[in-house]
Amino acid sequence: MPEPLRIKGISASAGYAEGPLFDLDQTVGSYVGKETADDEKAALDAAIGIATGRLTAMIGMAEGDAADILEFQIAMLQDDALSSPAYAAIRTGLPADTAWRQALNAEIAGYDASDQDYFRARAADIRDIRDQVLRALSEVGNVEPPAGAILYGEDIAPTRFLETDWSSGGGIALRAGSTASHVAMLARSRGVPMIVGLGASPAHLAGIALLDAEHGGIVVSPSRTEIAAFRLSSSSFRARRDRAGTFLARPAVTKAGTAVRMQVNIADPSEVDGIDIATCDGVGLMRTEFLFGKTLPDEGTQYRAYRKVLEWAGEKPVTIRTVDAGGDKPVPGFTIEESNPFLGLRGIRLSLARPEVFRVQIRALLRAAVHGNLKVMFPMIAIVEEYRQAAAMFAEEQTALAARGIASKMPPLGIMVEVPSVAILPEAFADAAFFSIGSNDLTQYVMAAARDNAAVAHLNSVRHPAVLRLIAAVTAFGQREGI
Repeated sequence: MPEPLRIKGISASAGYAEGPLFDLDQTVGSYVGKETADDEKAALDAAIGIATGRLTAMIGMAEGDAADILEFQIAMLQDDALSSPAYAAIRTGLPADTAWRQALNAEIAGYDASDQDYFRARAADIRDIRDQVLRALSEVGNVEPPAGAILYGEDIAPTRFLETDWSSGGGIALRAGSTASHVAMLARSRGVPMIVGLGASPAHLAGIALLDAEHGGIVVSPSRTEIAAFRLSSSSFRARRDRAGTFLARPAVTKAGTAVRMQVNIADPSEVDGIDIATCDGVGLMRTEFLFGKTLPDEGTQYRAYRKVLEWAGEKPVTIRTVDAGGDKPVPGFTIEESNPFLGLRGIRLSLARPEVFRVQIRALLRAAVHGNLKVMFPMIAIVEEYRQAAAMFAEEQTALAARGIASKMPPLGIMVEVPSVAILPEAFADAAFFSIGSNDLTQYVMAAARDNAAVAHLNSVRHPAVLRLIAAVTAFGQREGI
């Protein structure tokens, strides 16, 4: 009996799975080149059509996030900007499969090079599109895994996940992958155990494996003792999950019976996957900086991200903060180098200084607002003119959208109270729909102590009487004015 092999990874979807390993990376079929460039072009045309048809057929059986992912892939396949480099390569004499692979690999490399998890995770979608067309060119399909198998490989395509029957159990173990990928999102929403980041593990493994996606690890060829311990852990996990589920939908109250509103904070739309909206009161803060990676996001990208969260929340409120770049959150091509970035061009100041970027986000938010209960919040407001200017831009863009016949809705516009000038003079901002106290920045500005500087950490306390007095004053004003 072979020695057990234990590999550590990162949990992407908690759970346990025991079963045979299935190699995701096995190759099947090969493309037969054509005689002329015109024939190669026709072959690629047909393969893209086949891949699009398969995706369209899958949409009919999908719903929610799965349907959104499939629609995204269809849109990518129909985008001339994605396929034109391949057709150009065919004209130089390359066969269709090589031309398509090279064109898509270049696109994938761009996503992989991003320093943002969100954009790196999208590389898996482009790989999926690449491989679907290559399979269509070679006229072969997927080899199906046995029931309850643990799918092991470099990465897994979203369509491969959706085509797999998970009713008999099973799981996913990837050498690469990402916790922010579409597959991780799907796995969490469907309760499929998944780990990523196995790194330099062997390219090909076989045999029975134990997948611990609660702690992030896999054991190949386990001993009897390990199997017994694993089954106890798996049983305990299911019991804890079932027990927790009985409390999740109950209202949150203190011991004294005071109701407490419980909302989630997110930085990526995929974070709501696997969360039942019945267990919370909406989204208290959605940060939008995640969208601003190596390139500034277009209106469609932002709209889809905001719409996803709003549709998940239903009638419950979702507060989205406009991009809070600058300070400790630099964004290439947007923020600027400054000697003191925390007191420089950041938050709403930067957005107002770059209206061509800010207006794109405004339009996406206005369009998304029709799909739920949206509230928009401006960060780093210091003077009332900033709020009024930002609100005026929202009104202008709504008028422009209406003129184009595009549905939109004006959400309530509020502000972050994190600059002392606002906390000292909240009555100047009575026109704002709501206040949200940003205690971290408010504390560091009141105490003149950077929150990331250990030498002055003893000064950076939200419980300091000066900070508490400002918070109390803002709260009292808000209650008095109904803000």
